[in-house]
Amino acid sequence: MGRYIARRLLMTIPVLIGATLLIFTIVYALPGDPVRALAGDRPLTPAAQAAIRDEYNLNDPLLIQYLKYLGGLLQGDLGQDFSGRPVSETITQRLPITVRLAVLAVVIEVIIGVIAGVLAGIRRNSYMDNLVLVSTTLVVSIPVFVLAFLAQYVFGLRFGWFPIAGLSEGFRSYILPAFVLAALSLAYVARLTRTSIAENLRQDYVRTAKAKGLKPSVVVGKHTLRNSLIPVVTFVGADLASLMAGAIVTETVFNIPGLGRAVFESVQRQEGFVIVGIVTVFVFFYITFNLVVDILYAVIDPRIRYD
Repeated sequence: MGRYIARRLLMTIPVLIGATLLIFTIVYALPGDPVRALAGDRPLTPAAQAAIRDEYNLNDPLLIQYLKYLGGLLQGDLGQDFSGRPVSETITQRLPITVRLAVLAVVIEVIIGVIAGVLAGIRRNSYMDNLVLVSTTLVVSIPVFVLAFLAQYVFGLRFGWFPIAGLSEGFRSYILPAFVLAALSLAYVARLTRTSIAENLRQDYVRTAKAKGLKPSVVVGKHTLRNSLIPVVTFVGADLASLMAGAIVTETVFNIPGLGRAVFESVQRQEGFVIVGIVTVFVFFYITFNLVVDILYAVIDPRIRYD
């Protein structure tokens, strides 16, 4: 296990380099001039523009800019935005907000998705099964930003159950955006659990457990559900990092000052260092969560061993 973890950690180096280079190239290719965008309606003098370009290496070719950024990254320096604020400070301030939102979304998708999937899987072609299939299809077909506006209107404005923007009401402010953020993944978890449960119920070891006279709750909960959760754990582990990165739309609609909104604002201002720095954090989380998922395989299924 130790050798496997060490190999996986070494693999993060080329992944981080490739991801940062790709994002850096995309940001570099964005149309427009970030210095002129910074000035707004009052253009800067040529001397001021030259000073800004020199300070942020904007006159250098793409490869030179990236190598300078990579050199700073190896020293723990993620650069700074055009106002002189370090990117690391922005990440430190906004990361906890995005983590709370993503974790709450994962809890929602796991609890509701697994329960719905189990109920649909053990009762194929029943009312519950059809309800899960229809509702998940409906959720998957609605774009996230449309779902966010609908949730704001129905549960925020019409019923007044939740705040529709900001974090002024503490934990309650996270509930509605967390449901919106989790909606698509919840549908996938429910369908994945349903399919896995239905498949494992046809296995020989389940028939043997039933033949021994075990209670249906024991057959499903102890023998079937454990093996059925392996693909679900795979999806949820990767999805946690995806939810953090995918919070851009949700945080923007609900005016939540997390990393997703910081990326949106940085794209508008064309602050490349901020975008690349935040995406680097997202990639790191994605690699870490996938490693944790691989380790959990051995915990869930004793047949899996790593050398």
